[in-house]
Amino acid sequence: MRPGHRYGLHRVVEPEGTMPQPAWKLDNSMELYDNEILIDVETLNIDSASFVQIREAEGGDPVKVGEHMQNIVASRGKHHNPVTGSGGMLIGTVRQIGQQLAGKIDLQVGDRIATLVSLSLTPLTIEEIVKMDVKTGQVDIKGQAILFESGLYAKLPDDVPDRISLAVLDVCGAPAQTAKLVQEGDTVVILGAGGKSGTMVLYQARKSAGPTGKIIAIEYGEQGCAAIEKLGWADVVLNLDCTRPVDVLEAVERETEGRFADLTVNCVNIPGTEMASILATRDEGTVYFFSMATSFTAAALGAEGVGKDVNMIIGNGYTKGHADLSLELVRESAALRQLFETKYGL
Repeated sequence: MRPGHRYGLHRVVEPEGTMPQPAWKLDNSMELYDNEILIDVETLNIDSASFVQIREAEGGDPVKVGEHMQNIVASRGKHHNPVTGSGGMLIGTVRQIGQQLAGKIDLQVGDRIATLVSLSLTPLTIEEIVKMDVKTGQVDIKGQAILFESGLYAKLPDDVPDRISLAVLDVCGAPAQTAKLVQEGDTVVILGAGGKSGTMVLYQARKSAGPTGKIIAIEYGEQGCAAIEKLGWADVVLNLDCTRPVDVLEAVERETEGRFADLTVNCVNIPGTEMASILATRDEGTVYFFSMATSFTAAALGAEGVGKDVNMIIGNGYTKGHADLSLELVRESAALRQLFETKYGL
């Protein structure tokens, strides 16, 4: 086997000298280097912002969405949406382990795993799209992928169905970061609280803030808001369009009596919600932008433009223990698990 670089630099085709994630194109030949893991892919979980963009671009037609995805992989060697810059993650079965990794990691051929690194840096081939859920962005395929030596992964648990595990692990950074950021008694505003990441953040925020905290959930649409109210984890549920920052500002100001949020978490999967997040947050509070639709420029210049001194955290999908923490949330909350089972048709 040929020797490979820990971070997968040997797979970069262009531009030369870049890391695999920002690179335009990767080598997605499936001949293994000595420090890689070869995976037979079963299902892709496309990042929400990316899948919404592709679905809208193709008018919701599953066939065209599939062709769009295949074209991305054919041109880039990975599923790295050139519009949103994001990817997703996958589940599959370990087919082969490079000789430099064999015996040094807790994996064996035949283990079923979820990758915890983005598809935007994962060499991938798609032979066939078998099935697609245009609502959730989960796509069953026949194909293969490469996980680098530095790549994070989680073995699929026996007690949680695959599709739920895939959905949970795709966003596991959000509730885990929330657990680190929320203190007892905090006021927390969650934008996009009815989505996959938003619901998990909502549950974790309720746990961490405790009975003295105040949780304000913002979702757009009566059906989504009604579902959040039924869960009972939010003190206030607001039906607002987060691309209208003044509406969010006025509503949060009213609900907090002018104190605003200690922490705002943005889980909205469309662009243009940066200012709503910033304006909902108190001076010296924190905004956690988990959404991959976030524009750093809009956030930085927007905060400066309104004189808001807030800490802004990029939605790093990784924090230590994020997979275990997120799966445990689904285990301990029957309501959260039922929500995911309903959404993913289980």
